[in-house]
Amino acid sequence: MKVKRYVVNALPEALPMIRNELGADAIILNTKEIRIGGFLGMFGKKKTEVIAAVEAGGSTAAKPPARPQTVQAAKRAAHAVTPETIASIASLASSHMAERQSAKRPAAKQSATALLEPEMDVPRLTSSTAYEARTAVKQQPAPESGKQRFNEDELLAEIRDMKQWIVRMSKQQQLQARPEAIQALYDRLLEQEVCQTWADRLIEQVEQKLEAAGLLDQPVAVDQMIVWSTAEQTLLEWLKEFESGVISSDTQVIHFVGPTGVGKTTSIAKLAAEQTLKAGRKVGFITSDTYRIAAVDQLRTYATILNVPLEVVFSPSEVARAFKQLEERELIFMDTAGRNFRNELFVSEVNSLLQTGSKAETFLVLSLTGKFKDMSMVAENFAKYGINRVLYTKQDETNAYGAILNLAMEHGLRPTYIAYGQTVPDDIAPFKAARYVSQLLGEAQ
Repeated sequence: MKVKRYVVNALPEALPMIRNELGADAIILNTKEIRIGGFLGMFGKKKTEVIAAVEAGGSTAAKPPARPQTVQAAKRAAHAVTPETIASIASLASSHMAERQSAKRPAAKQSATALLEPEMDVPRLTSSTAYEARTAVKQQPAPESGKQRFNEDELLAEIRDMKQWIVRMSKQQQLQARPEAIQALYDRLLEQEVCQTWADRLIEQVEQKLEAAGLLDQPVAVDQMIVWSTAEQTLLEWLKEFESGVISSDTQVIHFVGPTGVGKTTSIAKLAAEQTLKAGRKVGFITSDTYRIAAVDQLRTYATILNVPLEVVFSPSEVARAFKQLEERELIFMDTAGRNFRNELFVSEVNSLLQTGSKAETFLVLSLTGKFKDMSMVAENFAKYGINRVLYTKQDETNAYGAILNLAMEHGLRPTYIAYGQTVPDDIAPFKAARYVSQLLGEAQ
């Protein structure tokens, strides 16, 4: 691509110059009113700066590039728009700013004829990207007389906009060059509501592993089973450090915190039944959830069924009394009120009820049917108090499981259990990375 800069008295004066030198297919990228000459930036003549460009290779429309025969060739095509393009634009901007600096000193009057910049070699764009250039790059009209003259901030803003446009074009070309199997994996991740940041990183690592194994050098399509297997292996490497295991036999207290309606009380009943019936431990209940109607009655019902004691506390000062009453119990489950934990005040309030120590744990309970943005805000607020273990509920009510990966990668949340129904004590299981990754990726088509 060739880019030229013209400085003329008016835009119509530049049109024949552009046609003669760049051809009929040239496009005008930008126009600006500037001042040239004068003294200390004053009394300069008003001129119109015109930036025009044309694809290399003449006036005939460039043919779309053939589909790359290998993925490596595809990558080279995808990176046809490179940082050198930005460097070229920056060079053009630098020359313009240098001209403005010289205009601040006494100088001879410059000619009113066109001032041509040397030609710049810019990486070739396809005809489709050239078409987008005509529509994406807005042509700004010359400012009315009396407005402030062009300044450096405006120039930098234009360079930034053009850089963003180039990045968009580059990403579009990369998508076109991506093998179908890898694109199918990317679509699956987005369908599972995996954040684009982690989806992009996974795709990048999968491509690197396939390339290192020599599987991207073949002109034939990449096998989807291989892509899925590589993605599964990569995700297991990511999640290995986040597996926190089941309730330890040394644990004496487990607090349950989380927003309203996520299933804290039901989860407590499931885990208490497991510890009572399977592990044979003596269990006790404490609840501070006195805000919700019938919340205490719900936990009291479970306590009656499991034949375990229940203590109710109404303030932080009563927590010590409740634990004293249950000191003979081997494991105590403490339920807390569900609040709007996007508010740090409520997080601080519930944290004042929690016991500390090596034998006490806190589970943040989150529903997989919730919005990830809300879950992320809640997780961030609790992370300030060192709470990083999470129990996910309502897996049976959604088909998107990306939030588990997102919260682990962004906030370091360690999944402990996954609840997938209302049946007590059956519908809950310890988090297993292999099972989760299989559910996240699904079956290769």
